[in-house]
Amino acid sequence: MAEDNANIAELPVPPRLRSLIEGLESMLAEGADEAHIVRHGSALLRELVAHDDWLPQQAARPDPQYYRQYLLYRDPTARFSVVSFVWGPGQSTPIHDHTVWGLIGLLRGAEISQDFKRRADGVLEKSGPPQRLETGVVTAVSPTLGDIHQVFNAYDDRISIGIHVYGADIGAVDRSVFTLEGAVKPFRSGYAALT
Repeated sequence: MAEDNANIAELPVPPRLRSLIEGLESMLAEGADEAHIVRHGSALLRELVAHDDWLPQQAARPDPQYYRQYLLYRDPTARFSVVSFVWGPGQSTPIHDHTVWGLIGLLRGAEISQDFKRRADGVLEKSGPPQRLETGVVTAVSPTLGDIHQVFNAYDDRISIGIHVYGADIGAVDRSVFTLEGAVKPFRSGYAALT
């Protein structure tokens, strides 16, 4: 499903996406902390996903079997990355973490996200009710805000697309997937090839 990050070619950056990138670069150059990035970065992402006229078709293709993560932009020093997350009908992730701050904005369709927390014995339990994220909605994840969740396409009959921004080159970050019993398996997500 994922390809070696070194072999992933990025598409030209559309002007609407350029505005988000420039805003993030400015915040990071100023040394903004996570709370500032989440607050102001969410506003930038909300503005981006308010318009559905900029995402290249190559970065919106679902796979019949697995969700896809396409790299849209990777900061040259890996301070952040922007991806399109494409869900085929009924697709979901395993329970997983991120290890870095992340902003999730819905461009098309809807996602359902269920947060989890680890008990002292390592077992995972649901943390709050599932959240439905509709088109235009932006939310955040991070180790300080809550970082373990499972996500589903809210629809069984159409695709949904999220635009995700992470505080690293997310395809190269060592992360984990979990079972409800607390078993942990390391993984790196990589990126789907833009064809």
